[in-house]
Amino acid sequence: MSNDKLAAASLGFPRIGARRELKFALESYWAGTSGAASLADTAEHLRRRNWLTQQEKGITVIPSNDFSLYDHVLDTAVMVGAIPEGYGWDGGAVSLETYFALARGGEIADCGHSHGETRALEMTKWFDTNYHYLVPELTEGQSFTLTGLKPLEHYLEAKALGIETRPVILGPVTFLKLAKARQGDFSPLSLLEGLLPVYADLLAQLKAAGAEWVQIDEPALVLDLTDEERAAFARAYAVLAQAAPKIMLASYFAAPEDNLDTLLSLPVAGIHVDLKRGTLSGILENAPADLVLSLGVIDGRNVWRADLSAIIDRLAPLVAARGANKIQIAPSCSLLHVPIDVDLETGLDPELKSWLAFANQKLDELATLATGLALGKGAVAKALGEADAAIAGRAASKRVHNEDVAARLAAVTEADRRRGKAFAERVALQHERLNLPAFPTTTIGSFPQTVGVRKARAAFNKGALDGAAYRTFLEQETATAIAFQEEIGLDVLVHGEFERNDMVQYFGEQLSGFAFTRHGWVQSYGSRYVRPPIIFGDVAREAPMTVDWWRFAQSKTEKPVKGMLTGPVTILNWSFVRDDIARAETCAQIALAIRDEVKDLETAGAKIIQIDEAALREGLPLRRSGWKAYLDWAVNAFRLTASGVADETQIHTHMCYSEFNDIIEAIAAMDADVISIETSRSKMELLDAFTGFDYPNEIGPGVYDIHSPRIPTTGEMTDLLTLARERLTDRKLWVNPDCGLKTRGWDEVKPALVHMVEAARALRG
Repeated sequence: MSNDKLAAASLGFPRIGARRELKFALESYWAGTSGAASLADTAEHLRRRNWLTQQEKGITVIPSNDFSLYDHVLDTAVMVGAIPEGYGWDGGAVSLETYFALARGGEIADCGHSHGETRALEMTKWFDTNYHYLVPELTEGQSFTLTGLKPLEHYLEAKALGIETRPVILGPVTFLKLAKARQGDFSPLSLLEGLLPVYADLLAQLKAAGAEWVQIDEPALVLDLTDEERAAFARAYAVLAQAAPKIMLASYFAAPEDNLDTLLSLPVAGIHVDLKRGTLSGILENAPADLVLSLGVIDGRNVWRADLSAIIDRLAPLVAARGANKIQIAPSCSLLHVPIDVDLETGLDPELKSWLAFANQKLDELATLATGLALGKGAVAKALGEADAAIAGRAASKRVHNEDVAARLAAVTEADRRRGKAFAERVALQHERLNLPAFPTTTIGSFPQTVGVRKARAAFNKGALDGAAYRTFLEQETATAIAFQEEIGLDVLVHGEFERNDMVQYFGEQLSGFAFTRHGWVQSYGSRYVRPPIIFGDVAREAPMTVDWWRFAQSKTEKPVKGMLTGPVTILNWSFVRDDIARAETCAQIALAIRDEVKDLETAGAKIIQIDEAALREGLPLRRSGWKAYLDWAVNAFRLTASGVADETQIHTHMCYSEFNDIIEAIAAMDADVISIETSRSKMELLDAFTGFDYPNEIGPGVYDIHSPRIPTTGEMTDLLTLARERLTDRKLWVNPDCGLKTRGWDEVKPALVHMVEAARALRG
């Protein structure tokens, strides 16, 4: 083993705080109960704690500027002056008011003058993760300017604590690849030459301040790129390398594959590669001898403990051949995508807990690997022994495998994945049975999870509210929601989901093979955090999960109430999934469990059952070469879930914040009778995929952006529906919000839904 220094590098750390401090500070600021100074203090405290934690854990390459109040892509857009008109920005420093208006919409005012209501920027998934970023909007001929120096400020903030950091910046090519043209038909990448001087200015200032390295994230390097896009990387880094400190160019989420030659040709001092979703093939043979290789060997997107002994055995020859000073041991990507600390999970089963590693534990793993590779396994024998025992215990545990589940899955046939009649025949039967008006109105499923609902749930979980009293409370909330929907004239109702903590967790808690944390929060967007379930074993349903609540809600109305379920692909993609069997197999297990629930709802009398697949697209491989295999098993899982019902039973599905053009055939193959999608922020642009393909089934394009606090007017919704009618025949068109309403308040939801019903009635008139 080499005695040279071998670095343990972190690419980014969760921003939210172990106790969700950022969430509460943001929401207090938005509510007006605290000011900007208080928010800034919380943010500074979190950054300091993150830096010190990483330093104490033995991380030798610590990132800065990985912290964001809302989203790092938005931070970049604001920093380079990519701010559309109408947000009250005059070209100087960007105010918090403008920043959050871009993120959330709302009213902009300065110096007593209102700029009126603004819409939030469009939101979509960050590559194939469940993190959402805000899509920068650019205009042809866009000019850029450096509006602030956040990366420099955070670097100097850490330096004042005595911590040398490596600033993290989203690369210019990836930034432009993620952006959209606001007006006109042009490629945002055509703006690269105008953007580069702004980046060069920032990098030069970092260098002047003493930064030895800078991490520039270019995850676009793992996508299918054109020759023009590859050439853009060459042009960009020819400019930036002259101004910057040493550049660690980071790619992640997949292997560079045919972009590897481009990556290795760039004038940078180091490259990072994701070895959990890629390999070293071609890199070792072709990398220049002086290029530092950052090896992403610890999974930054899952929670399982790493096999440290195997990793050391695998990498030791490489370290010996290349030299420890040319290797960095790193996570596959930023640790943004995992919870912070498994030690907080005092109520978690000890055996299962021993199999897990969250962000803090992954830092320990990185430090162990760096030491073990530099000094030999003997230097870290205790840590390796503990890891070996955990790995072996998980592999041998009898709680992981269920023979009955395996036998049932093996017996599935193609007939189990097909409805009885084609849609063209089913739809007439469904229309006759349901007798709905043109432009039928509905919502996606959930209603506001108010402070009262959350308090009652917390009291029940703590034992302060008994089961009978909690049930009575939930029944009252459900009955009130049904009465409200009837009062405003919605056509298809929902029960509101007040009994559900989360659309995935609620089901996972009633399925075998799932485990749950109390503090395992990860950021979805802004202040919206989720606690993904952990799928550790074979999945099965032990009893009906939703039938009782559906039956109660339906007893309160003559109008149809939808049965509301989360689909198998979404449950899979929004969970931390076991890594000892194929994801497709786990998904099929979940599909069989949800299929049982669908059939029980139908038997109970449900005429409409919605199976949400909000996350179907986010599981799509980043390279087209992998799409078919994924879509085949994902669509099969949905069809297995939905195809056990009669033709008269209407199956809905919902997908949010996804581009559909390139997977429209797979969506059609799902054969849902009605699909509802997000379209309000894109002004119905997402419908073009469905109309260009001539999608045969019915569609509910969202007309109410539920991720913004602003209340759309009847006229705005009517205008959106008018745009939808240009793309769809009237009989295909449903009217609904973009997504569920649990994160909004009743004071926003009630008038917005009244306006939505008014818009539908105006079209009928």
